[in-house]
Amino acid sequence: MKVIYMGTPEFAVGPLEAILEAGHEVCAVVTQPDKQKGRGKEVKCSPVKECALAHHIPVLQPPKIRVAEAVEELREFGADIFVVAAFGQILSEEILQMPPYGCINIHASLLPKYRGAAPIQRAIIDGETETGVTVMQMEKGIDTGDMLLKCVVPITETETGDSLHDKLSTAGARLVVEALEQLAAGSIIPEKQKEEESCHASMLSKEEGRIKWEMPAEQIERLVRGLNSWPSAYTSYKGKTLKVWEASVVPEVHGEPGEIVEVTKDTILIATGEDGLQIKELQIEGKKRMPVKDFLLGYKVSAGEKFEKA
Repeated sequence: MKVIYMGTPEFAVGPLEAILEAGHEVCAVVTQPDKQKGRGKEVKCSPVKECALAHHIPVLQPPKIRVAEAVEELREFGADIFVVAAFGQILSEEILQMPPYGCINIHASLLPKYRGAAPIQRAIIDGETETGVTVMQMEKGIDTGDMLLKCVVPITETETGDSLHDKLSTAGARLVVEALEQLAAGSIIPEKQKEEESCHASMLSKEEGRIKWEMPAEQIERLVRGLNSWPSAYTSYKGKTLKVWEASVVPEVHGEPGEIVEVTKDTILIATGEDGLQIKELQIEGKKRMPVKDFLLGYKVSAGEKFEKA
């Protein structure tokens, strides 16, 4: 098939490479405009743009994909299908209806659950035991189109937002190639989504990472894993932000929420609204992330002290 591929972050790189390896012609890649990043405000392009340039594929970066000039530029390629993966802009009805096979999207959840911007992290935070990838036919609603293919990916007890992201990107790469083959053969049977089973995975904010110690330890531990690596779960200690990168639940721990109950050579145990949270890896403001053992070499932490409340 002749494909226009639309994507921006690292998640979308694997599927693009898989489509190329399968022998499809990617006539153009559409991605978000380059942005300034870091303290030095260095202009950097998206991971998908880097991949496209490495394969000598034309790259389009319209600030607004819906404007007439961008729409006409897409039309000139005469693509059979548009494949979208975490592009970051909403397509107009005109674009959705442009290619003969329409536009398909690689979505990182088992639709209709977790429609929206942050399905990977929300699944972990909510305590789901499995998630997956859905390739869907796009329509004007957000993640509401007919489902074409699905695959299930288990969520392990130690799964983080980063590790699940990588698993789902790999799964999406396999699934979209299969979807293109079946679409070309006319063998796919679209399936309507059941609205009553839908839920929304809203965009993450940095404030969501602030730990509320009155919550049960189990929920806090899932927050730590789900928000690893962005925006991360964090608290305050002696006036400085302290990020929690790895933790585990310890049952039957009692104390005021946020109170340090026990300090060993390599862990810090904190009381929560229910049970306790044992911190194993953290990062104090201005320093790199490190095991608690290394942190305690430079900071004196004592039982009875408290992490500041949100």
